[in-house]
Amino acid sequence: MKFLLLFGLIFLTSLLPAQITHPKASPYSEITQHVGLTSITIKYSRPGTKGRKVFGNLVPYGRIWRVGANASTKFTVDTDIIIQGKMLPTGTYALYAFPEEDKWEIVFHNNTTHWGDGRTAYNPEEDELRIKVEPDTIPYTQENFLISFDSLDHNSASMQLIWEKTRVSIPISVPTDDLMMGQINKQISGSPTAQTYYEAARYLQEQGKEHQTALNYLEKAISIGGDTYYYYRVKSLVQAKLGDYKAAILSAQRSLDLAKKEGKDEFVRMNEKNIIAWKQLLENK
Repeated sequence: MKFLLLFGLIFLTSLLPAQITHPKASPYSEITQHVGLTSITIKYSRPGTKGRKVFGNLVPYGRIWRVGANASTKFTVDTDIIIQGKMLPTGTYALYAFPEEDKWEIVFHNNTTHWGDGRTAYNPEEDELRIKVEPDTIPYTQENFLISFDSLDHNSASMQLIWEKTRVSIPISVPTDDLMMGQINKQISGSPTAQTYYEAARYLQEQGKEHQTALNYLEKAISIGGDTYYYYRVKSLVQAKLGDYKAAILSAQRSLDLAKKEGKDEFVRMNEKNIIAWKQLLENK
C-alpha cells in the first residue's frame, strides 16, 4: 500500500508543469556604502536603455518613478542623516522621484509595501522627506540605471542616480563627529590603553581640531605603549599644527628612524618630505 501511494505521488508530480526561472530584464542590485560611521544600503533593480529615450519618454516627466524597476527601491540608513539641511531618521524608506526636464523631486517614503511606485496607492502624506535637485548631463551614455556614491569623506557623500545621459546628485551629511567624540569621551574616561589614546589623537589630528588635547593623548600613548613610528608620525603632524616646528622635526626624525628599522619605506618618505618642509618654514621665520 505504501509503495502504491508513493508511486501515485511521483506520477502526479510528474504531471505538474515545470517551473522555469527566467533571468530578470532589470537585474537586482544591492550596494552598501560606509560614510564615516554610517552605513547606507540601497536595494534596487537596474533597467537598461535598450536604445530607448529614457527621461521624458520611458520615464515620463511629472509622474512618480520607482528609481529603478520591479519592486520599489529601498534606502536603509543606520544613523540619522542630513539631506539638504533636513534630517532623515534612521530606518528604511522607499526611494521615489518625480523627474522633470530641469528639476527633480526626490522622495524618501515611509510606506515600503507598495509594488513599484504605488501609483494610485502612493500617498504623499506618508513621505518622510522630499527635496528638490537639479539634474545635469554627463558626456557618456550609462546603459543600465546606476546608483552610486562619490565625493566621500568622514562626514559626507554624494549619492548619484545615473541613467542614459542624466545624473542627479543628492548631498548627504552624516554625524561622524558626534559619534566619534562620544566614543572618544567614553573610552578615555574608562580604562584607556596606549592604542585608545593614539586612535583618539589620530582622529583629532585628521579633523584638524583640539590639537593640544591630541598632543596630550599622544604623549600618554608613547608613555604607555613605547616608541612606534606611527605614534611619532602623528605627533609630528600635531606639533606642526601647533606651530612648534622644531619639536615636529624631532618627532618626524624619530618616526623616520623607527620606520627604517621596520622597513616602512612609505613612512620614511613621508617623514623626509615633512622634515624638509618644516625646516624651510623655520628658515623663513
